[in-house]
Amino acid sequence: MRQSHTGDGPGPALLLPVVLALCLLLAGCAGLPTAREMGDMALLRTLGVDPSPAGVAVTGSTGPRARGLQGEGEAALTLEADQASLSAACLAMQGQTDSYVFFGYVDQLLLGQALAEEGVRPVLDYFARNAELGLGAQLWLVRGAAAREALSAGGDQGIDARLETLQKDGEMGIANLTRTAGEVYADLLELGCAYAPALSPAGDAALAETGYGILKGDALAGFLEGQEARGLDLLVGGSAADVAEVELPDNRVSVKITSASTKSRLEFQGDVPSALKITCKIEARLSEYQERPVGEGMTALQAELERQERACLEAALKRLQAWGADCAGLGARAGTAHPARWRAIQEDWSEWFSRVPVKIQVTVRVM
Repeated sequence: MRQSHTGDGPGPALLLPVVLALCLLLAGCAGLPTAREMGDMALLRTLGVDPSPAGVAVTGSTGPRARGLQGEGEAALTLEADQASLSAACLAMQGQTDSYVFFGYVDQLLLGQALAEEGVRPVLDYFARNAELGLGAQLWLVRGAAAREALSAGGDQGIDARLETLQKDGEMGIANLTRTAGEVYADLLELGCAYAPALSPAGDAALAETGYGILKGDALAGFLEGQEARGLDLLVGGSAADVAEVELPDNRVSVKITSASTKSRLEFQGDVPSALKITCKIEARLSEYQERPVGEGMTALQAELERQERACLEAALKRLQAWGADCAGLGARAGTAHPARWRAIQEDWSEWFSRVPVKIQVTVRVM
């Protein structure tokens, strides 16, 4: 049965003008500000951050863009802004192009060396709090240059493709380990230090790997490269791919390292750490040789490989101990076997790590 209007609220005759007015507002026929056209968007892929006299210098790049129905190639769009804060710099970029600048696709973050020396926490804090950015972006430290310089080196094509190649090579174990901003952020909070891959601008708009940057607290302590960087790879059980050359009597042998597994153990005298024991197990495969080593030849080969890999571990640990930066988490991993003792020294582990004797054992198995 249809009920009649009782007068407790507005009747249909009064509601109709209100509904029509709302429809006109939603259709954009009223005097509301016109939204920016979203069809033409500048999807930033790479963001670089440096210090600036104004406060912070932010550089963003889209990489090569496709435009039109046929997807014609268009040069990379690079935007730059120097402001007092990251949020102000990102907002200032919106006014530099007719396109809508979108930060939700940023998957590469470059931090210039000068900024790393000042401290990276403000940038990581901003990424952690920003709904568009987040901490999933790959983080790179630019060695000996500004992030803006590194981004500019890509020219019209940008540096996105190069960074993606380095990222994939790192995941495959044939380049430096890659790290997300979130991984670095977590290590700084939990370990008080972290490592991140380092790059330097090179010729022909390329970026060259230059080892790892080590952050202590949240500021740059220094860089590991060459043998030291290789040692860090082994400590974290990461990028194991390497080719070792060994000279045996009347036989030159090339061996490809295929995997590495490193464990750490703390030894105590009472409740005081007396030694940090590092055990590294490496598997390798014969790659080139004049004559396949057997018997004493294989024993000599394995001994030489163990000497070479131990030297890398020693070189890395010497630098890390000098900085008091256990960025490989050796103490935390070892502490799981002695939770009560570890809790007692955890806060002061940086000091303990800098002076505790280290024992290194390396075993290489050649197939």
